[in-house]
Parts: sequence; C-alpha cells; structure tokens
Amino acid sequence: MTYAETLDFLYSKLPMFTRVGAVALKKDIHNTVKLCAAIDNPQTKFKSIHIGGTNGKGSTSHMLAAIFQKAGFKTGLYTSPHLKDFRERIRINGKMIPKSTVTNFVKSQKQNIKEIEPSFFEVTVAMAFDYFAKEKVDIAIIEVGLGGRLDSTNIITPELSVITNISLDHTNILGDTLQKIAFEKAGIIKPQIPVVIGEQQAKSAPVFLKSAKTNNTQIVFAETELRISDSAKKHNKPKLNIYKAEQLLFKNLKIDLTGNYQLKNIKTVIQSVLILRENGYKLPNEAIYSALKNVKKITGLQGRWQTLSKKPLVICDTGHNKAGLTEVLKNIANTPHQSLHMVIGMVKDKDIDGVLTLLPKKANYYFCAPALERALPAADLAQKASKFSLTGQAYKSVKNALAQAKVNAKNNDLIFVGGSTFVVAEIL
Repeated sequence: MTYAETLDFLYSKLPMFTRVGAVALKKDIHNTVKLCAAIDNPQTKFKSIHIGGTNGKGSTSHMLAAIFQKAGFKTGLYTSPHLKDFRERIRINGKMIPKSTVTNFVKSQKQNIKEIEPSFFEVTVAMAFDYFAKEKVDIAIIEVGLGGRLDSTNIITPELSVITNISLDHTNILGDTLQKIAFEKAGIIKPQIPVVIGEQQAKSAPVFLKSAKTNNTQIVFAETELRISDSAKKHNKPKLNIYKAEQLLFKNLKIDLTGNYQLKNIKTVIQSVLILRENGYKLPNEAIYSALKNVKKITGLQGRWQTLSKKPLVICDTGHNKAGLTEVLKNIANTPHQSLHMVIGMVKDKDIDGVLTLLPKKANYYFCAPALERALPAADLAQKASKFSLTGQAYKSVKNALAQAKVNAKNNDLIFVGGSTFVVAEIL
C-alpha cells in the first residue's frame, strides 16, 4: 500500500474513537498486549514516562519532551489525537515518524491486525512502541489516550507516572463523578514507581493517596509543593519565578506556551523534573530554561492558545470540556479586545449543556461542525445554544464560519476558534 492507502486503511477499516466514539473502545488492554507480544514486546525495550489527566497532559508531555531533548536524550513522544498530520502522534526528537515506517509497520502487521482485530488506537500505540524500540530512544514520553487504567498505553512500566488534574469529561466512559474518573486515571500508578499529581483536589486526592499506598510508591502534589511568584508576560509569553518553600528554584523562567493555564502545567513539569533528578536523570537548569522557551519549535506543539492572525486577532485552543473552557474564558477575559466573536463546534458525546452554560452571552456566535461522524450538527448546536441566550448563525463548515467571523470583525476585535479539538484541527 502507498502511505495514503495505509492511512485510509487505518482510518476507515479500524474502529476509531475520534470518528465514531465509545463504540470503538475495547473493555480491556488484551488486544494491545497480544499485538505487542506479536512484535516482541517493544514496550520493554525503552524507558518511559507516563502522563495522564483530564486537561493539560498534552502540554505537559511536550514540555517534558523538550527538556529531555535539550538535556541530550534521544526522546520519543507519543500523543493523541493529531491535528494536521497522523505522524504528529509519534515523534523522536521532534521529528515525525517517517511515512515509510508507518506503511511498513501496517504492511508487516496485516495478518496480526486481521486475527486480533485491534482498534485504530491500539495499532497506533503498538506502532509507536515498535518505532521507539527499534530507534533505541533513551526515554519516551507517553501520553494516555483516554482514562488510564484500561488505556492501551498502560502496558508500560514507566520511570515516573504523572496525572495533571481531574475534571468531568468522557463521563459516559469513565464515570459520572470525580472520584470514579480519578480511579480510572489512577490506573497508571504502578508499584514503587513515583507519581506526580498536578493539582490537589478535595474529591480526587483521596483516590490517588489510596492508590499510591496500595502500590507502595511516593506521591507528590505539585500544586502544594511549588509556588509561582512575580509572574508576568512579555510579548504574551509567561515569565515567572518558581519556589519550593522559600527556596528559589528558577528565576525568570520563560515559557513560549501562552495561556494562563500553562502556569498550572509548569508546576507539574518542574515537580516531575525534581523527582527524575532524585532518581538519577541529569536534567540541568540550562536545558530547562532553553527547552521551555522553545517548546513549540522543539516539539511541534500546536493548538494551545495559538494566535493564527492579527487585525482582527484570531486565537484557537483545543480546550473542549468545562474545565478546559473555563481556562480559555479566563484567557479571553485577559486579552484586550472590543467585540468577541466565537467560532464554536462540538461533538455529540460531550457535556454540551455544561459548556454552553459557561459561554459569554455578549458575543457573536458562528456555530459549525467538524467533518466527522461524532460531530454535533451546527444547526443542532445553534438551537441548543439559543436556550442559553447565545445567538448566532449555523454554517456549513468550520472554514465558512471563520471566514464569516473575519468579515464581521473589526481590527480590534477578538475571534476565538474552539469547542473541540477537531474544530481547531480543521482550521490549522
């Protein structure tokens, strides 16, 4: 098969959560175990760091990958979903997996795929692990796909487990309370493998503490261990000092990832670095300063409070649940503008009403739908939004919605594009 035919096979022939939703998910990790066993268990041949959580795990994964790269490690990075190119999911030192490697892997595993009947995600995970093993990476940063306990990535035994935070998302799959979701996320905590939790939340902390005790492992809550002071922005990019108790750890640390929510993620990243240093990893301050100042360039991260154009200012963000959009709305409030234009699309299996209750009534709305089966039709979204006094028109496509917003907006207005990762993907 050609590369294009290979992608068509992966997308159309295999169950794919991003396309069809929960019906694509398997109830255990048996398929991943079988598929990786068939290729000599590549996950045992490289060291890894496992990162889960509801929001922020992508940014956290990319920041840690950048730090390891700058420290001289050959660094693998597995994330999902992709925005523009399938190969974004699998990188080494910031470079995407070659097209030929994707094609050759699928070709070589055709019989196993036929017999095991894995999902799209299970094949992609096995492909990433096989690539990292064959390329002999020093470390691989592995982002959880969904949940943790039953996620395909959870066959690794990492050097460190990281859980950024917990909020209500995928409640039809992970549970309808923070405690149930925390239980699923805590599934990546392994015996005697240290774990960093980003935020200490009253309802989820006891779940993590219990799991850590059961697994006889060290647990640290980054939010309570570290504090940020003298936070400022230069050219819209954070500049800050990080303290542990009264000790200044990092002075004038600059981050190229914009968005106030990155201040939460940076604590998680730095606390992870501190634990890794205790366990023998040489991650010098110089590498940390250099990496965090250039995360996007080093790793290719996109879609996090990303400026697309100016006059009018157009910004997109992949935040797509109540917690994520709460942070987005804080960023909007802190961004100078006159009128606000919201290009919004969502998928059917999200807490749509919960998100709509958050959105500002004083805004011009352009309702749209990303081009996938899970998308909520734009007209349906507009109708639901009207019940929350959000007014606007429905458009045939994401691009049409943005084009009309640009026509209507004045130079000092703000156009925000989001509501779904897939809306952002189409714009990018």
